[in-house]
Amino acid sequence: MDHYLKLRNMLLTTLPPGNTNLYFQIPEDQKMSYPCIRYELDGTDIRNANNNPYVIKKSYKLTIIDKDPLSSILDKVVRLPFADFNTFYTADSLNHFVFTLYY
Repeated sequence: MDHYLKLRNMLLTTLPPGNTNLYFQIPEDQKMSYPCIRYELDGTDIRNANNNPYVIKKSYKLTIIDKDPLSSILDKVVRLPFADFNTFYTADSLNHFVFTLYY
């Protein structure tokens, strides 16, 4: 749980002041407020040595959803350690910036 709270707190710092629109593994039909970050567990990155795992990092699919195509959140997320930009798309007049985040 400590891992999850640290990740959540780190992601909250990327949102504008007063914005707490951060959603973890929500169902597709749940209403969200924008701008926001939606993230979900996507896998693990395991590094082995001597036939044993010695580094295990979880990977998360992180999506910034914003009406603004020049989202200020994007500028902060790209600076996070181990954040890799994957793709961009628009849906329902909203901009979606998708990252893989290893944490």
